[in-house]
Amino acid sequence: MGKEKKIDIERIDLEKMKEKTTDNPGLLPYAHQSGSAIIKPEDKGKITGRAVAAMHSQTDMQMAQIYQQMQLLADQAKTIQKRVEVSERIYQSSIAFEPLINHHYFLYEKEDGKDFLSMVAPEEWGRKKRYSKFIAEVKLLADHTWEIIRGN
Repeated sequence: MGKEKKIDIERIDLEKMKEKTTDNPGLLPYAHQSGSAIIKPEDKGKITGRAVAAMHSQTDMQMAQIYQQMQLLADQAKTIQKRVEVSERIYQSSIAFEPLINHHYFLYEKEDGKDFLSMVAPEEWGRKKRYSKFIAEVKLLADHTWEIIRGN
């Protein structure tokens, strides 16, 4: 075998060695041993960019949920408005009978523009229709409001 190089302990300068070591190696910004994990400084711009992108993604999702809720409320408001319009037409129309709660009735418009409520569905009329336009099928609720079952 070749010559092995021996370390001369007498020649080691302990003061210089002390300068190259630390009491708290975990606080060094680099790996302090050859087997240590690689420590790389982080790109703060990249970290901030990812955080901002995640924040935008989250807030966009929440805004979409709020928009869906607003759309649902707007649709409910339109439904209520339509119920009010049809209910007003029913109470101003000609009714030749006493409507019963939870029964279905049919609102029509005559040739002269006046409305009437009937127990006869559009498909049940014979050849001679007494109306010019079918408005809605309605159901009388317990609070005497009208639910629209189907409409024009």
